[in-house]
Amino acid sequence: MTQISEPTATARWWPLVAASTGAFMLLVDVTIVMVALPGISADLHMTFTGVQWLLDGYALALAALLLAAGSIADHVGRRKVYLWALAVFALASLACGLAPNGGVLLTARVFQGASAAAMMATTLALVSSTYQGRQRGIAFGVWGGVNGAAAAIAPVLGGLLTEHLHWRAIFLVNLPISAAALWLTARTVGESRLPGRSRLDWPGMVTFTVAAGALTYGLIEVGQHGWASPRTLVPLAAAAVALAAFAVAETRSDRPMLDLRLFANRSFSGIMAGAALLMPAAFACLAFTSLWLQQDLRLGPVMAGLALSPMALTSLLTSVAASRLLPRLTPRAAVGGGLLLIGAGGFLQGTLGHDSSWTALAPGLVVVGVGVGLAIPSFSSAAMAYAPPHRAGMAAGAVNTVRQLGYALGIAVLGILYQGDLAPYAALNEVYRASAATGLVAGLLVLAAVRTGRPGATPRGSRRISVDAR
Repeated sequence: MTQISEPTATARWWPLVAASTGAFMLLVDVTIVMVALPGISADLHMTFTGVQWLLDGYALALAALLLAAGSIADHVGRRKVYLWALAVFALASLACGLAPNGGVLLTARVFQGASAAAMMATTLALVSSTYQGRQRGIAFGVWGGVNGAAAAIAPVLGGLLTEHLHWRAIFLVNLPISAAALWLTARTVGESRLPGRSRLDWPGMVTFTVAAGALTYGLIEVGQHGWASPRTLVPLAAAAVALAAFAVAETRSDRPMLDLRLFANRSFSGIMAGAALLMPAAFACLAFTSLWLQQDLRLGPVMAGLALSPMALTSLLTSVAASRLLPRLTPRAAVGGGLLLIGAGGFLQGTLGHDSSWTALAPGLVVVGVGVGLAIPSFSSAAMAYAPPHRAGMAAGAVNTVRQLGYALGIAVLGILYQGDLAPYAALNEVYRASAATGLVAGLLVLAAVRTGRPGATPRGSRRISVDAR
């Protein structure tokens, strides 16, 4: 592991800026596309399924490749992988911004998501390898705050760029940001990797990627072709076979990408289930909300972004307030209670009528935001705390993976409801109610599965080793 010199107080924080810039950019791109969907679909003549893939192509590549990218970075060098990922992300963003048709745009979004997986897998690891002691705690806090800010700013930023420039600007804006992150990383960040040259888990990487992709593809095809169509059944069957192969590969591997024995711990399994269900409960419905706001209420992209912002702003404020006012809140209470609030907020949103305006969404968005602000900051630390110390990094990566996979699958499943024969506001109510039920089930599951009290391995200790041990 290589540390770079820190000649001045200012210089020592440049590596944090480099890592946080990449993290901010990749997380903004998860949701910034939402408010641009109507403009993109109109200009490129994309179908509803194509619009779904604009979101899912990115999220699915991010989820399917996150664990694999982390394993590769541990072996070949995290700084090296981060630099390559930034370069690929910039090129993919350029391809998105110049895309002449939907096919090119979708392909470029997948490459964006793949490079984002490598960036997400390495940014926190680089921060951890650069800072020690109190500085590490400060760096983690800043990194987490940047992640929260990305979620808050994405809808408004997307609206501003789309309305005052063009939807292509939401992709092209990544070019100067990527260039700055590349320059800073090359100048200020030291290399780090795991000692030794252990064999990579290629069977696990391949089978997990195939399973995630085939499952998402099959669920999206349900909305257009139904459950009995070969275009639905074949990918779903392939997903089942690949998932079984993944389980066999991980069980037999001496260095698995994901140690399935972690799930023998009931509390760990409960946290993972909550992480997987949080994204479809809280975030997947926002894509369809954006379509309703712009296509049916005729709001511009900026107003649509502002209409969605109460959730993100409330979640950011809640996470900051909870860390200061409720420092002893257990993972069980934070995650379980947060998910129940997300469910309640979903039901509040699902009461739209024929004459409802965008303000009808605000109360539900605020309640969901409070739930998100309580739950999300606790997931990674809770998963690491319920895992053995030498598997803490793997546990943190698994949480991020299932969250992004849950988002991709949520878009696919809720899209089936939104494509029904109901009026748009009624179809959106069905989406909200399904999201709400998901949140309530997830919250009850976490409260039932996760044991009361604090884990034996504290989140602080787990966080200290999380990115250097897999």
